[in-house]
Amino acid sequence: MSAPKGNITKKDIVEDIALRTGLTQVDTKVIVECFLDSIIKAMTDGNNIEIRGFGRFKIKNRKERTARNPRTGEVVKVDAGIKPVFEASRELTKALNDVVLESVKIEVPTSNG
Repeated sequence: MSAPKGNITKKDIVEDIALRTGLTQVDTKVIVECFLDSIIKAMTDGNNIEIRGFGRFKIKNRKERTARNPRTGEVVKVDAGIKPVFEASRELTKALNDVVLESVKIEVPTSNG
């Protein structure tokens, strides 16, 4: 697996899409922000988002619980809440694994017997 190359920002995504589509970066930024806003609105309305071939954004409810502050050891109460979760599709997982497997050379031992 190759070393991490850093984070990709929304600006990087906008630049890439603008280059590939011929749209201006201003127009592309509006589209990307509207796309993200649509996901946020759907999730705040209680819906999950499924993008076939990519994955699903789901909402998980977290129960109230107690935890321990690792620095002080003090027991603290963690309120109930909602946690957004992303589940990659089989296609995305396979594509990522194919890239990893290509970059790792596996030597198969031969038997001399």
